[in-house]
Amino acid sequence: MTAPLRTLPVDALTDAQAAEELAALAETIATADIAYHQNDAPIMTDAEYDALRRRNAAIEARFPALKRADSPSDAPPGAEAASGFAKSRHGTPMLSLDNAFAPEDFAEFAKSVRRFLKLPEDEVLRFVAEPKIDGLSVNLLYEDGRFVRGATRGDGTVGEDITRNLETLDELPRQLKAPFPASIEIRGEVFMTKADFLFFRDEQQRLHEEREARRERGEKVGEAIRIPANPRNAAAGSLRQLDPSITARRPLKLFAYAQGVSSEPVADTHSGYLKALERWGFQVNPLSRSLPDEHAAEAFQAEMATQRAGLAYDIDGVVYKLDRLDWQSRLGFVGRAPRWAIAWKFPAEQAMTVLQEIQIQVGRTGALTPRAVMQPVNVGGVMVQHATLHNEDEIARKDVRLGDTVILQRAGDVIPQIIGIVLEKRPADSQPFTFPDRCPACGSHAIRPEGEVVRRCTGGLICPAQTVERLKHFVSRNAMDIEGLGEENIIKLHEEGLVNSPADIFRLHGHADRMRQWEGWGKGAKAGATRKVSNLLAAIDSRRAVPLERFIFALGIRRIGAQNAKLLARHYHSLRHWREKMLAATTVGSEAREELGSIQGIGPAIATELAEFFAEKRNRDALDDLAREVTPEDAADFSDQDSAFAGKVVVFTGTLEQTSRDEAEAVAERLGAKVTKSVSKKTDFVIIGADAGSKAKKAAELGVRTLTEAEWREMAGL
Repeated sequence: MTAPLRTLPVDALTDAQAAEELAALAETIATADIAYHQNDAPIMTDAEYDALRRRNAAIEARFPALKRADSPSDAPPGAEAASGFAKSRHGTPMLSLDNAFAPEDFAEFAKSVRRFLKLPEDEVLRFVAEPKIDGLSVNLLYEDGRFVRGATRGDGTVGEDITRNLETLDELPRQLKAPFPASIEIRGEVFMTKADFLFFRDEQQRLHEEREARRERGEKVGEAIRIPANPRNAAAGSLRQLDPSITARRPLKLFAYAQGVSSEPVADTHSGYLKALERWGFQVNPLSRSLPDEHAAEAFQAEMATQRAGLAYDIDGVVYKLDRLDWQSRLGFVGRAPRWAIAWKFPAEQAMTVLQEIQIQVGRTGALTPRAVMQPVNVGGVMVQHATLHNEDEIARKDVRLGDTVILQRAGDVIPQIIGIVLEKRPADSQPFTFPDRCPACGSHAIRPEGEVVRRCTGGLICPAQTVERLKHFVSRNAMDIEGLGEENIIKLHEEGLVNSPADIFRLHGHADRMRQWEGWGKGAKAGATRKVSNLLAAIDSRRAVPLERFIFALGIRRIGAQNAKLLARHYHSLRHWREKMLAATTVGSEAREELGSIQGIGPAIATELAEFFAEKRNRDALDDLAREVTPEDAADFSDQDSAFAGKVVVFTGTLEQTSRDEAEAVAERLGAKVTKSVSKKTDFVIIGADAGSKAKKAAELGVRTLTEAEWREMAGL
């Protein structure tokens, strides 16, 4: 499903419209992250992806109470490690960067640094500017100066162990030059130059043509040859080969640029750290430059934009990092991104083509989403044929019609955004597109509730598209992660009547003999494929015990994304407790509903969705049916951490003098606290700053312990 970009300005959205759009944005951006970071097969361009994130941030700023716990603003980028590789946990998360697109964006970023650190206006902010290489991020672990392990970004916390592949890179030091820390993680980017990519692509094309010629002659051939669309995909695919000897034949390069966890400090500044990398034997981008102040960034950006086309490798912008590492440490991270760095992106590329068809796709929540099918066109070196049309409002606003010549915009990869039409080329007999009022999958009425942007199928459980999409979500990698249950197999099992609910998946053992009679599942299967059913059933059995957060996310409750599910699991700890509390929360005004709404990141829209889900008996029955087949593992309890605030519910109110509120809340969460927005009987501490208001009064009424800022800092060990 693709998130809708509304025709209305953010300031004109109602609460219901904003909540609806934030839910769709969270789902689409998470799907795009998986496609890009795990599958090396992007489903949208950088420009479209960035536009979705900007829209999401703008809505959150306008409606802070509606910010979702699975907000893309907070969710780490990437996707879980693929099953073909061992998993490797990073010492510190590999997160992403917020983006700037204009001088005013960078200026606002610099102001935010000052606000957070409470710096005066005349305080000089020095930055290091680094061209943003379009490659694959890696984490390299060195112990006693020796390279011991390397991994991809993965989901930001756990990546794929690609140590053997990385060892084939000539530019990777096997032993650091002394002095060095006893243990250190070094981050870098593996990439392929433009010239090497063109040679590599031509070679892949030649191999593909030879393979097809042999296949036409009736010869046995191996797997299809993948022809990468651009250098980034080529580098990522090369580095994630299961056979390291294949990686060794690929022309890959490495630039080092960042640090993860380290047993001891390396430098006081980022520029000093880059010098240490060079001393240890790493290649550092020679175009990286220390800037005397924030005002030098615009000139450097213009310089890189001018040089971009002539560089040996692809860049899509410049990363600006605050030079002082002590300030970086204080600023920390917000959600997915550091507060001390930003990526200033270059403008997008454009092309024109003809719109041939508008397809209507049905998502798991019944949302009808239009997709453009166009005459294939080369946009920035990549052949593209599809583009999102977002929703019926977007089609009407742009007046997109079949046969129109459309203008596409692309910044990085495959599916561009339609940004306009060429009216003078419109066919004389063209007619406005009429959005269907019936579901193309089941024929049920498709209605658009007042105040919402999405038209939805009312077929519910009788709609095969919704059922299949929900099942696909249930078994997906970030949910139950059942290997072997891809889209094709889910559709087959559903069409055969064997799987109509998640619990049915775990009862497939009773249909094993029937499944083995299907073509390709046992009957007529090629050598090596005869164990398909047994392998699938084994994979299903291996997921009968999963973390509670995965279980919650897999249920597909509207507006409950992966990060939101983690938050709920951490707060309620067990399936029994969560179910009990959610059932109680169906009563508006109840203590359970108040507790749910007080969780940091859970707004009224999310609480309403949870309550409505549990108010429906069919949902409770399906949940209980699934719980008889699957045993969710209790979430970790933070109460045993070595911190006075571990496992405690904390509320901040008033103006803090020594740090900003954002910094204080970030520290509390690092100490294991649950930071909430409101005071209740469940609250353990209320930290009171200057000019505290109603929250301080309510704490006194409820007998909740209050702390001054000084007491808070002492207990927190600051």
